[in-house]
Amino acid sequence: MTEETGTGSIEERILGGLDEEQRQVATTLQGPLCVLAGAGTGKTRAITHRIAYGVHTGVYKPSSLLAVTFTARAAAEMRSRLRDLGAGAVQTRTFHAAALRQLQYFWPQAIGGQLPNIVDYKAPLITEAARRLRTTADRATVRDLASEIEWAKVSMLTPESYVAAAADRGQPGGLDPITVSRIFQSYEDVKTDRQLIDFEDVLLLTVAILEDDPRVAASVRDQYRHFVVDEYQDVSPLQQRLLDLWLGGRDELCVVGDASQTIYSFTGATPRHLLDFTDRYEHAPVVKLVRDYRSTPQVVHLANRVLAARQPEAGVPDRDIHWPTPLELVAQRENGPDPSFLEAKDDEAEAAEIAARIKKLISEGTPAAEIAILYRTNGQSAAYEQALASAGVGYLLRGGERFFARREVRDAMLQLRSAARNTTTEPGVESVPQLTRDILVSLGYSATAPAASGAVREKWESLSALVALADEMAVSRAGSEIPFTLNLFVAELEERSASQHAPTLQGVTLASLHAAKGLEWDAVFLVGLSEGLMPISFADDQAGYDEERRLLYVGITRARKYLGLSWSLARTPGGRANRRPSRFLDGLRPSGSSRTATPARSTKRRAAATPPLCRVCGTLLSSASERKLGRCGGCPAGYDEAVFESLRAWRLQVSQANSLPAFVIFTDATLMAIAENNPSNVSALGQISGVGKSKLERYGDAVLAILAGDSAK
Repeated sequence: MTEETGTGSIEERILGGLDEEQRQVATTLQGPLCVLAGAGTGKTRAITHRIAYGVHTGVYKPSSLLAVTFTARAAAEMRSRLRDLGAGAVQTRTFHAAALRQLQYFWPQAIGGQLPNIVDYKAPLITEAARRLRTTADRATVRDLASEIEWAKVSMLTPESYVAAAADRGQPGGLDPITVSRIFQSYEDVKTDRQLIDFEDVLLLTVAILEDDPRVAASVRDQYRHFVVDEYQDVSPLQQRLLDLWLGGRDELCVVGDASQTIYSFTGATPRHLLDFTDRYEHAPVVKLVRDYRSTPQVVHLANRVLAARQPEAGVPDRDIHWPTPLELVAQRENGPDPSFLEAKDDEAEAAEIAARIKKLISEGTPAAEIAILYRTNGQSAAYEQALASAGVGYLLRGGERFFARREVRDAMLQLRSAARNTTTEPGVESVPQLTRDILVSLGYSATAPAASGAVREKWESLSALVALADEMAVSRAGSEIPFTLNLFVAELEERSASQHAPTLQGVTLASLHAAKGLEWDAVFLVGLSEGLMPISFADDQAGYDEERRLLYVGITRARKYLGLSWSLARTPGGRANRRPSRFLDGLRPSGSSRTATPARSTKRRAAATPPLCRVCGTLLSSASERKLGRCGGCPAGYDEAVFESLRAWRLQVSQANSLPAFVIFTDATLMAIAENNPSNVSALGQISGVGKSKLERYGDAVLAILAGDSAK
């Protein structure tokens, strides 16, 4: 395959902007290839240009190459880039999407009949599975069981083989491995009875068909000759098995990953396949991308130091726990400000100071959409929501209402789709961005933001995000051979809707560190960096600490220019300063900012007096409410939020009916303790501090009924 413009222009257009290592990736088109790509080093650019170069030079047939990544958002971004490079026909999917497409196609001929429906949520089926075994499982236990079953299935374990494999995994929901195995089998039986399959079954069934039916395997291998796998460090054993079956012994495989960004081990992801790639393919070249184009030298230096400071556990080879020598990133951007370290008196003061710093950044020109607050657990967001609201700063909770589910967005897409059918847009006559503005005016869009807040402001922000996306696409496609039309814009929106790839909204992002993977901002604030939260309390061995260190590394590398790291010494204003900053900050934060360990004499007094300690992080409990809960207020709660909210709603009704203050019935701390202990009878409820005999008699039955009702949902 050749083009009229010649090979030279292909190289100039596709390879011209790549650095030496990226260019090596893009021009190594055949055989196995392993790309070790650090954060911010342009891995997506390298592999999309590799695919496009292979297509334009005739090495790849677009329909014969499958690019696989791990999120629908990442797949959509890759498709968009490939379209811009003139290789839009290449299949780019997640593992599940690719497997489901094959399963739907081959099921009638390989199995017969119709493919069973896919269940969206495991919880109702697991509840039924436990009920069949006469086992009590509250909502928290059901959630833990769902995660454990998912881990078992992607690890290719059966209910029978699970028991031995789970010996060192703890007890999900407090249940021993044999009980979990029985519920696992019962769950599979419930699915069979109801003719349902789950998302893991999509992969398992595809694997089974490819293994058992040579005709199907031959058909798939004839269709796909080349494979690219992004985020290869997150591959599970089941996904690797599927990939092996797709390959069928061939070696036309390019993998891209970074073991230092493995943060999903709890889901079955393992970097072992990435680390062992050159053992399987001995002659595979390895290209390392270490030039960081995202972050300033100051941010990159801190990220490198976080990984370099890791101390291995004595007697355990790093290879056994998947800790290879990290890639040392080399910053390519200009200098920026040094990362800031903030030690606050308490959580409220920490949140207020972060909100003030964000407000200052916005006033100096940093868009709110380019700022993020990242935390370890979702329960930490409330303080920052309040602080930002008090400061008059808009924010967005990542994981909230889906953008494309909003009414104004659905209406906008209908209007744009209708206009696309009835408008002929010639390049240079009327731009797509201007057409988009004209169409959305009728829905409430204006060039300037409304003075009103609330729903009016949110609606404007949604429409403004669509206009901004049209502007971005017009710029990115300015040099493309394919003209940017309204039809093309509508197609992009429909594809983004299917993959939930929302455009950028104005507002500070609040997100967990896990949810921030794959994203980046100009300014990032990593908050709550204290022991018990970073590392999280249930990380109790070298592998767990390593995963938490990698999670902090991922958080740091989300920042382009401004980076703030903060922690507080007490949970509440006036509370005792018992917290310690994260061990991962030792040697990185300014010396003398706080103690890193409790003095020996304090430890001795604690042992002698045996005052109450937090069961999560082990620090001294300083308030009555914390002693009642048995944990620091800032440590992760062990209750279901829905149960706590049900109890609060009941308390409100009782207080209003009896004209009593709510706290007279039960304080929030007592309700938290009730939700956390989830007592199943009057005796157990009476053991909770703050209940007492009179309240037990007056409210006990109602509280137990609420708990039983929530557990049954």
